[in-house]
Amino acid sequence: MSNSPVTADLSRSAALAAWLDSLFGGTSYAMTPASADASFRRYFRVAFQAPPPAPYAGEPSLIVMDAPPDKEDCRPFIKVAGLLHGCGVNAPKIYAQEVAQGFLLLGDLGATTYQTALERGADAQALYLDAIAALVAWQRGTEPQALPPYDEALLRRELDLFPDWFVARHCGHELREAERAMLERTFALLIAAARAQPQVFVHRDYHVRNLMDVAENRPGVLDFQDAVVGPITYDLVSLLRDAYVAWDEEQQLDWAIRYWERARAAALPVAVRFDDFWRDFEWMGVQRHLKVVGIFARLWHRDGKDAYLAEVPRVLGYLRQACARYSELTPLLRFLDVLEKREPTIGYTF
Repeated sequence: MSNSPVTADLSRSAALAAWLDSLFGGTSYAMTPASADASFRRYFRVAFQAPPPAPYAGEPSLIVMDAPPDKEDCRPFIKVAGLLHGCGVNAPKIYAQEVAQGFLLLGDLGATTYQTALERGADAQALYLDAIAALVAWQRGTEPQALPPYDEALLRRELDLFPDWFVARHCGHELREAERAMLERTFALLIAAARAQPQVFVHRDYHVRNLMDVAENRPGVLDFQDAVVGPITYDLVSLLRDAYVAWDEEQQLDWAIRYWERARAAALPVAVRFDDFWRDFEWMGVQRHLKVVGIFARLWHRDGKDAYLAEVPRVLGYLRQACARYSELTPLLRFLDVLEKREPTIGYTF
């Protein structure tokens, strides 16, 4: 039998259909693609064409995840969904699972992401305050041993995506010895700053494409399978300095202060002074944005997915904004000038 991708895809489709048929007991349904994903996971919406059997009664549609087990492990998704539910956060309900084949049947949180809602003119303040409330609830529920740590090794692997995929592959820039040494020093500073922060549950991609505008218990939260225990500012950076939507700094500060006030009221271990918290936030952002531009370059050069390249200028803008403020990060800013063929930037430092 051929092992070509086309044959493998047909085989998985047949296995998925057989599994759903066994669950639905002959109830007719239609299955359509539900969303794109940067990973190997695929999601389909299952719309019932007749009243479904228990336990699906009252559900007009469900979501099925297809996670090829040779490329994806759906067990972390199952575990983190349970943790989110335990914190009162609205993650999809898991109706059925076939872990050996990589299939999950999930509740449907709808098709309106925060990004779509914002594009349609939704109230951004209400959306973001709900996301901040859910984030505080998620962090309050932290169980230190429940998830893997965002340790030095993981932080370093993420940072290495920048020189490997963005600098070398995307920009075609061969690092000189002095540049390599500068990156090593900068990475060490960023890792130390991240590890020094209080450690809480971290979603790792808490942004407008993974938050759903739902009628009850907003937001619905998706794409959480890579959650860890890590720096307390990380998810707020994902939310406020989002790769897919930009807010001016005045708005970022307003929402960051509102988060900080709620976090303090919830007895979360944020910095006592907001300016210290903001510095933690900005330094965490530098680590995340170096990772993100590396991932976006890898998605294009390795996986042939070019849609993410359009977001790279926004992410580089965040990087430049933060690096211009701190003298320790000035060498990284100068290196960005080289990559982007800009005149050296003069900024204020703290």
